Amino acid sequence: MVMPNTLLEQSLNKRVSLLLKDGRILEGKLVGVDDYMNMVLEDTEETTQDKIRRLGKVILRGNNVVSIAIK
Repeated sequence: MVMPNTLLEQSLNKRVSLLLKDGRILEGKLVGVDDYMNMVLEDTEETTQDKIRRLGKVILRGNNVVSIAIK
């Protein structure tokens, strides 16, 4: 079984897609992660129903994430 933190550390500098608790989807390059699964994303885009918004660099608290897809 692969632990989530190990998988995230192996995914550094790769693009990830995150589903947040509030239904938004963030997609960006994972450049940092800690033991609490807090993440730093670069070149981030936020997708809501019909809108895409460029956010740039984002620091995201891990407990807001529902699922993670590595691209």
